[in-house]
Amino acid sequence: MTITIKDAAGIAAMRTACRLAAEVLDQLTPHIQPGITTLEIDRLSAEIMKQQGTVSATIGYQPPGYPAYPAHLCTSVNQVVCHGIPNDKPLKKGDIVNVDVTVIKDGWYGDTSRMFMIGDCSIAAKRLVSTTYDAMWKGIEMVRPGARLGDIGHAIQKFAEGLGFSIVREFCGHGIGQRFHEEPQVLHYGKPGTLDELKPGMIFTIEPMINAGKRDIKEALNDGWTIVTKDRSLSAQWEHSVLVTETGYEVLTLSAGSPAIPAFVKTLQPTAATA
Repeated sequence: MTITIKDAAGIAAMRTACRLAAEVLDQLTPHIQPGITTLEIDRLSAEIMKQQGTVSATIGYQPPGYPAYPAHLCTSVNQVVCHGIPNDKPLKKGDIVNVDVTVIKDGWYGDTSRMFMIGDCSIAAKRLVSTTYDAMWKGIEMVRPGARLGDIGHAIQKFAEGLGFSIVREFCGHGIGQRFHEEPQVLHYGKPGTLDELKPGMIFTIEPMINAGKRDIKEALNDGWTIVTKDRSLSAQWEHSVLVTETGYEVLTLSAGSPAIPAFVKTLQPTAATA
């Protein structure tokens, strides 16, 4: 399958879809407090999507070999690496949770996720969450025409492993546009100068999953979706959708409520959310 290059109209549509996905997280943020259930977070997200005129890409999503996904978003708590299904267990102080939102607007997909720390978390949890966020941005900063996908993975891997964390290898970022998952696959580890060359008009996600312990994972709960760390250590993930521009990159999933961009990021192109 070839990598799709978006034209001006496609890029404009993706800007809208990605911004709306980020705004779902903006509106959820005040509610993500001790005592709320992930099922309630899911219910709120459905209301927000209805109000903004989007639909969830995840509910009913069924790739080959998987059961249909039953919720409007993914909520991955503590040792859950990804694809956590919302449930009726209340979040408690000290938990960390990734909320992963993908919306569809006029046939275009916007995909982003954020970590939330519930109440006062341990130093170890805070360090994992902040390191994963910075690692994502280390990868984003590699994006420019002529660079290679391996440059992104290498930057993420070198940074995270240098601080004693491990990179999940079985899941990766992906191209996105008028389909949820397109080429290319965006690995979060690798060698510089390898894999596909980046070209203007490419849009893909960068979404490292980083573990506090070993990188090994396994399926849990026999629900066909939930993935956990094998050693039960904490796992964190952040995700942005990124456009390759003529001169560098544009992060499409920035919004008014997005977390502060790390101080080391020097190449950010202004967008509606940051200008």
